[in-house]
Amino acid sequence: MLEVKDLQSYYGDSHILQGINLRVEDGGRVAVLGRNGAGKSTLFKSIMNAGPRVMGEVRWNGKELNGMASFRRAREGMSLVPEDRRIFTHLSVMENLEIAKQANAGRQGPDAEALIKEFPMLGELRTRFGNQLSGGQQQMLAVARGMMAAPKLLLLDEPTEGLAPVIVEALAKSLVSVCESGKSGLLLAEQNIWFARQCTHYLYVLDTGRLVFEGTWATFDANADIKARYLAV
Repeated sequence: MLEVKDLQSYYGDSHILQGINLRVEDGGRVAVLGRNGAGKSTLFKSIMNAGPRVMGEVRWNGKELNGMASFRRAREGMSLVPEDRRIFTHLSVMENLEIAKQANAGRQGPDAEALIKEFPMLGELRTRFGNQLSGGQQQMLAVARGMMAAPKLLLLDEPTEGLAPVIVEALAKSLVSVCESGKSGLLLAEQNIWFARQCTHYLYVLDTGRLVFEGTWATFDANADIKARYLAV
């Protein structure tokens, strides 16, 4: 579904990503692990053409996207939930969800009430404004809003940062459920290894702009030095 080949990303003269090769199969769920500053957010923005200057190839179902605007990539079926969430603070929970339908480009997606059932924490917050939500509630809303666009691939950037463990557990359960019910793929950027393991089947490890590992979780577990060298704080 998504194929990235020899991706090079720049901010000004700074060469951030260097030779990234990455794939997400149709309906696949893939994690990109790395410390702060490894380049995970830059990778997602590069895939969405949302900031960095990019060289290399980004292919979507075999079609090269280079130069395609971000909003057109969203209409093609990519949905980015950024690290800073960017919910509409002056809109209610339901309004945040309803407005996201505009990006579905005619794809059949869930209605807001059905999606709220997948995120029980939002159930009693339908009329509450975005700026009245806790951090965990905002993150649940951001993920739910991303799914309202009926994406073929959800790009989810650092969703567990700053969240309490009980919220992280609830988010993992809801995320897997909505991806499976919506037949959506997932590309997840994370530092939380437990969360990433619950949500994905395959992973890459990114360090200072370069991929240093790819494989299944079983292969990752068999290479303890990868975790110690590139993910330990």
